[in-house]
Amino acid sequence: MSNLAQKIAKVHQPLDKALFRALSLILGFFHVAMLMWEPRVYSEAIGGFNSTISPLMIWAFCSSMVFGIGFTPRHWVWQLFFSPIFSLLILLYLTAAYLL
Repeated sequence: MSNLAQKIAKVHQPLDKALFRALSLILGFFHVAMLMWEPRVYSEAIGGFNSTISPLMIWAFCSSMVFGIGFTPRHWVWQLFFSPIFSLLILLYLTAAYLL
Protein backbone atom coordinates (compact mmCIF):
# COMPACT_ATOMS: atom_id res chain seq x y z
CA MET A 1 0.00 0.00 0.00
CA SER A 2 1.28 3.42 -0.85
CA ASN A 3 1.47 6.27 1.61
CA LEU A 4 -1.45 8.06 -0.06
CA ALA A 5 -3.59 4.91 0.09
CA GLN A 6 -2.86 4.61 3.81
CA LYS A 7 -3.89 8.23 4.39
CA ILE A 8 -7.16 7.74 2.52
CA ALA A 9 -7.81 4.52 4.45
CA LYS A 10 -7.27 6.44 7.67
CA VAL A 11 -9.86 9.03 6.57
CA HIS A 12 -12.35 6.24 5.85
CA GLN A 13 -11.58 4.42 9.12
CA PRO A 14 -14.34 6.11 11.20
CA LEU A 15 -16.92 4.82 8.70
CA ASP A 16 -15.44 1.32 8.61
CA LYS A 17 -18.00 -0.02 11.09
CA ALA A 18 -20.69 -2.67 10.69
CA LEU A 19 -23.44 -0.11 11.30
CA PHE A 20 -22.33 2.12 8.43
CA ARG A 21 -21.81 -0.87 6.15
CA ALA A 22 -25.32 -2.11 6.91
CA LEU A 23 -26.74 1.39 6.42
CA SER A 24 -24.96 1.66 3.09
CA LEU A 25 -26.31 -1.69 1.89
CA ILE A 26 -29.83 -1.00 3.09
CA LEU A 27 -29.97 2.45 1.49
CA GLY A 28 -28.47 1.11 -1.73
CA PHE A 29 -30.89 -1.81 -1.94
CA PHE A 30 -33.82 0.44 -1.01
CA HIS A 31 -33.15 2.92 -3.79
CA VAL A 32 -32.42 0.24 -6.37
CA ALA A 33 -35.68 -1.48 -5.43
CA MET A 34 -37.66 1.76 -5.66
CA LEU A 35 -36.09 2.55 -9.01
CA MET A 36 -36.83 -0.92 -10.38
CA TRP A 37 -40.33 -1.13 -8.94
CA GLU A 38 -41.79 2.13 -10.28
CA PRO A 39 -39.23 4.27 -12.14
CA ARG A 40 -41.70 7.05 -12.94
CA VAL A 41 -42.92 7.40 -9.35
CA TYR A 42 -39.34 7.29 -8.04
CA SER A 43 -38.26 9.91 -10.56
CA GLU A 44 -41.09 12.24 -9.58
CA ALA A 45 -40.34 11.74 -5.88
CA ILE A 46 -36.65 12.71 -6.17
CA GLY A 47 -37.25 15.59 -8.57
CA GLY A 48 -36.62 13.85 -11.86
CA PHE A 49 -33.69 12.28 -13.61
CA ASN A 50 -31.23 14.56 -15.34
CA SER A 51 -27.65 14.47 -16.57
CA THR A 52 -26.31 15.25 -13.09
CA ILE A 53 -28.41 13.14 -10.75
CA SER A 54 -28.54 9.97 -12.86
CA PRO A 55 -24.78 9.26 -13.04
CA LEU A 56 -24.33 10.24 -9.39
CA MET A 57 -27.19 7.98 -8.40
CA ILE A 58 -25.82 5.00 -10.33
CA TRP A 59 -22.34 5.62 -8.93
CA ALA A 60 -23.72 5.87 -5.37
CA PHE A 61 -25.61 2.58 -5.80
CA CYS A 62 -22.48 0.79 -6.98
CA SER A 63 -20.24 2.41 -4.41
CA SER A 64 -22.62 1.55 -1.58
CA MET A 65 -22.58 -2.10 -2.60
CA VAL A 66 -18.78 -2.17 -2.77
CA PHE A 67 -18.48 -0.56 0.66
CA GLY A 68 -21.40 -2.46 2.18
CA ILE A 69 -20.07 -5.93 1.41
CA GLY A 70 -16.75 -5.03 3.01
CA PHE A 71 -14.50 -4.75 -0.02
CA THR A 72 -11.62 -2.33 0.52
CA PRO A 73 -9.72 -1.28 -2.60
CA ARG A 74 -5.93 -1.24 -2.27
CA HIS A 75 -5.03 1.53 -4.71
CA TRP A 76 -5.75 5.11 -3.66
CA VAL A 77 -7.57 5.95 -6.90
CA TRP A 78 -10.15 3.24 -6.28
CA GLN A 79 -10.37 4.15 -2.60
CA LEU A 80 -11.37 7.66 -3.62
CA PHE A 81 -13.67 6.46 -6.39
CA PHE A 82 -15.57 4.08 -4.10
CA SER A 83 -15.48 6.42 -1.11
CA PRO A 84 -18.29 5.69 1.35
CA ILE A 85 -18.36 9.33 2.40
CA PHE A 86 -19.62 10.60 -0.93
CA SER A 87 -21.91 7.66 -1.65
CA LEU A 88 -23.60 7.85 1.75
CA LEU A 89 -24.13 11.58 1.33
CA ILE A 90 -25.77 11.03 -2.06
CA LEU A 91 -27.91 8.17 -0.75
CA LEU A 92 -29.01 10.22 2.27
CA TYR A 93 -29.94 13.09 -0.08
CA LEU A 94 -31.96 10.70 -2.26
CA THR A 95 -33.64 9.24 0.82
CA ALA A 96 -34.61 12.69 2.07
CA ALA A 97 -35.88 13.68 -1.39
CA TYR A 98 -37.87 10.47 -1.71
CA LEU A 99 -39.43 10.53 1.75
CA LEU A 100 -40.14 14.26 2.09
